[in-house]
Amino acid sequence: MSETEAQRTGGCRCGAVRYRAGGKPKWVAHCHCADCRKQTGAGYATWLGYEAGAVAWEKAAPRQYASSPGVERGFCANCGTPLCFAGQRWAGEIHILAGTLDDPGSVAPRAHTFLIDAVPWAHVAPGDKRFWQTPKEGGPLP
Repeated sequence: MSETEAQRTGGCRCGAVRYRAGGKPKWVAHCHCADCRKQTGAGYATWLGYEAGAVAWEKAAPRQYASSPGVERGFCANCGTPLCFAGQRWAGEIHILAGTLDDPGSVAPRAHTFLIDAVPWAHVAPGDKRFWQTPKEGGPLP
C-alpha cells in the first residue's frame, strides 16, 4: 500500500475514542507553542495535518474544548487523552496528535513551528525546517 493510500489508526488511552485517518497527511510537525505544551503536558506537541474529511471517528467522537477564540481541542471525555485540534486559521483541516497513533513511528516530523515559544531544552534536529511561528506567519528561520 502506498503512503497516499495509507490508513492510519489511533485513539485514546482507554479505547473509548478511535479514529481512522486516510491518505498521506498534508504535513507532520512539532509545535512548540505554549497552548500545545499546556494541552499535552509535554515540551512540544507533534501533529499530523489532514483534510477534515480524511479523518473518521470510529467509536465515540472526542469531546471538544474551546481553548481560545476560533480554536477547539478534542479529548477523550473518559480518560482525558488529548487527541486533536481544529482552528479557524486552518479551516477545513483537523490536526491529530502523533502520540495517539497506533503506530507513531510511521511518521517522521521534519519541521518545528512556534519556535518563538520553545523551551530552551527542546531539541531541533539539524536539517529540520524551523519557523518562528508558522509557515504562514513567521516564515522559515535560517
